[in-house]
Amino acid sequence: MRGLMLLCLVLIHLHAGAAPPGAIVLWPGAPPGGAAPGPERDSAKGSITQVAQPYLIAHRPARPDGTAILLVSGGGYAHIEAGKESGPAAAWLQTQGVTAFELVYRLPQEGGGASAPFQDGQRAMRVIRARAAEWGIDPARIGMLGFSAGAHLAGMTAVQPDAALYVPVDAIDGVSARPDFVVLLYPVLTMQPPFDTTHAKKELLGSHPTQAARDALSVEWQVDARTPPAFIAQALDDPISPPENSTLMAAALRRAGVPVELHQFRRGGHGWGLGKPGSEPAAWPQLLMAWLQSHGWMPQAPG
Repeated sequence: MRGLMLLCLVLIHLHAGAAPPGAIVLWPGAPPGGAAPGPERDSAKGSITQVAQPYLIAHRPARPDGTAILLVSGGGYAHIEAGKESGPAAAWLQTQGVTAFELVYRLPQEGGGASAPFQDGQRAMRVIRARAAEWGIDPARIGMLGFSAGAHLAGMTAVQPDAALYVPVDAIDGVSARPDFVVLLYPVLTMQPPFDTTHAKKELLGSHPTQAARDALSVEWQVDARTPPAFIAQALDDPISPPENSTLMAAALRRAGVPVELHQFRRGGHGWGLGKPGSEPAAWPQLLMAWLQSHGWMPQAPG
């Protein structure tokens, strides 16, 4: 996989603005609102910036079980931590029979504006659902999983799947963008003080946002009865995203009558991806599998 990524990087530098070979480009032309001029930059650790053309990287299992998950890495909306978040998670999900898609989205300060990542999130869900039959996916079993600021993007897509964020460009935009379930890991969700201390807030809203702007991008404020069921996991010692991001969201979901499973680890910090072996957060993948199976989004394990 790393060899392919390096090859892609070379090709991208040769063809500024182009998505990697084999990628699923989200937009048939220029993305709405603009984008970074390119070429895309990918660090040795898989941190991505300068996304000129948003795209998906598909990880298709040999025998897909019909479930699909769109993965969104974090990075404070300043970069995309695919190397330690969506990449490893996609490889693991693929071994479980899940068709996984990594989302490489535009960053708000790189030409597309604050709406760009949310436009890409909606469009990605629509592309996956529109092509579900082609990829052996059940269109009623497509979820979204976000890490940190990527959980904010996933959360906003989940709570406002029908928001008119861009002018429809083709028939795909007539397909629902609502995930059937959403997974939020060490999430950034609220833009309300005193919990608005994240880099994501600064990238999206700047230093002195209006209250209306805070409200519009606080995921927990947009929850209603149509919000999909959620799985949330965070460490109580998270130094980047206050744990209240998770508890406020869980409370909002419960008030709306939406099923939610919240896991709070005593220790684990932030940015743990799949979780270091032996650490408390390393339990989340199996906890997630059990949750997906209990709701019928994945087949029960044999035996």
